[in-house]
Amino acid sequence: QRKKYDIETWFPAQQKYRETHSASYFNDFQARRLNIKYRAKDGTLKHVYTLNNTMAASPRLLAAVIENYQNEDGSIRVPRLLQPVMGISVIDNRA
Repeated sequence: QRKKYDIETWFPAQQKYRETHSASYFNDFQARRLNIKYRAKDGTLKHVYTLNNTMAASPRLLAAVIENYQNEDGSIRVPRLLQPVMGISVIDNRA
């Protein structure tokens, strides 16, 4: 892999940031293994360059939301930006 960009999220229980998103540029490494090619303007066959992305590691994101937004009574505050799509502001511990 030639370049990699990670987004990390704070996990209070572990007192550290952990990767929740990732984007990698693999040059032609994966394409060579899979034999994925394209025809260049000059007619030659060349291997494509590939990207590898983890848009969101769902289990880790859910764990981060729970750790960062859990109340003393066990309920979870829904992050403000998610409230319009979820239609609630709190996930009650009795649910």
